[in-house]
Amino acid sequence: MKNLFGLLMGILIFSACSTSKHDKNTTPTQPNIIYILADDLGYGDLGCYGQTKIETPNLDKMAAEGMLFTQHYAGSTVCAPSRSVLLTGQHTGHTPIRGNKENEQEGQHPISNSALTMAELLKQAGYKTGAFGKWGLGYVGSEGDPNNQGFDEFYGYNCQRQAHRYYPMHLWHNSQKILLEGNDFKNTEVYSGDLIHEQALLFIEDSKDQPFFMFYPNVIPHAELIMPEGEMMNKYRGKFEEEPHIDGRPGADYGDEPFEVKYYCSQPEPRTTFAAMVSLLDKQVGEVFAKLKELGIDDNTIVVFSSDNGPHKEGGADPDFFNSNGGLKGYKRDLYEGGIRMPMIVRWPNKIKANSKTEHVSAFWDVMPTLADVAGTELPEKIDGISFLPELLGEDQKQHDHLYWEFHEQGGKKAVRKGKWKAVKLNCFDEEKTTIELYDLSVDFEERNNLANDYPKIVVDMKAIMENEHFNQPDFPFVSNVKNNY
Repeated sequence: MKNLFGLLMGILIFSACSTSKHDKNTTPTQPNIIYILADDLGYGDLGCYGQTKIETPNLDKMAAEGMLFTQHYAGSTVCAPSRSVLLTGQHTGHTPIRGNKENEQEGQHPISNSALTMAELLKQAGYKTGAFGKWGLGYVGSEGDPNNQGFDEFYGYNCQRQAHRYYPMHLWHNSQKILLEGNDFKNTEVYSGDLIHEQALLFIEDSKDQPFFMFYPNVIPHAELIMPEGEMMNKYRGKFEEEPHIDGRPGADYGDEPFEVKYYCSQPEPRTTFAAMVSLLDKQVGEVFAKLKELGIDDNTIVVFSSDNGPHKEGGADPDFFNSNGGLKGYKRDLYEGGIRMPMIVRWPNKIKANSKTEHVSAFWDVMPTLADVAGTELPEKIDGISFLPELLGEDQKQHDHLYWEFHEQGGKKAVRKGKWKAVKLNCFDEEKTTIELYDLSVDFEERNNLANDYPKIVVDMKAIMENEHFNQPDFPFVSNVKNNY
């Protein structure tokens, strides 16, 4: 009997081990993570946020199957600092990169190797990591190179200046320069957005058998308005009255000599082109979901979609026509709501209640702790974010006491959101011109009625937060000699 009992136990143990290892229905404990970041997409540019002129069916479906945030904020109001905030979990008073600072090499000032990024954190937790799109946090070979900041693979634009153009002469695959034959700043044959998207889908396919984190900082719909002819342009052509955009600067248009990569081309159909670009972005998001379903990993993947800052007005873009800021005051480079309040949609099948909406106040620096919670890994101490995973799961959610921003352009700006109150300080670099405005967002989300004179004590409290949250960063001193050009 003893031998029979041992034999039976052995069979049971072997069967259990075999099932746990090979059962296709077993769900891995760590979900895949995809974070898609649009470039200069406004709060009102998506159908699910009220857009009526541009069709975004895939993102609308994502919202219907997940959670839509109505009070989510970008890290900054321009590209590089916003990305630095996102990846480090530190707001602009603490994060290493606080402006779009140029470097002699192709690329921007590098984020330091002492910074812990979201990619490094997830890689330590066992994730395969990839980034596809626009970087802007350090030139190739520097300590800020994406390969030195936790990403196993990078494909796209290392340099934000180069990313002004959708038909560049080259992109980067890790440290390898990929020359794009047919693009010579005269001829426009290879659309960068198509190549980057192909590589992102390939990364998902190659990573399907292990937990992966894909950061997809899509270049659309940043400044230059240009699209290949085809389905998207035909969808909108003739629907809008157009005012052709003529740049006029020598070197702005393809074929000009000399050619200036930092400018934007002229565009005879700017409204048509902008709408087509947003629809292309939406189509690409849809193809990401299609790939997840094709590979059978859709249920075990959390996907987040947002934008890096408010809508721009360069290159012929017309945010007022499209109501791109969703009725909010301000644009890119403003610390008013239109410059920093962003769309954010999160989808995670069987975890997040479908078609849910939240007014939870959150920001880019909350993403790192949230994804750390999702991955089941520990966080560093020096971050400013609060995980919003409880909000996603319908549980009790901790709230911020306040949110803080600083911006180093246009005379220096600071802003604080505390409860219903929003303070904006302007002309920080000139004491004679400095002003502070106060708004009650609960009744005035358009920031029309400045209440600073009516609530002096609240203004004093907001100023104290502004002083306390700023930590000096020698590479980005909060003074007037810092220049940004994006």
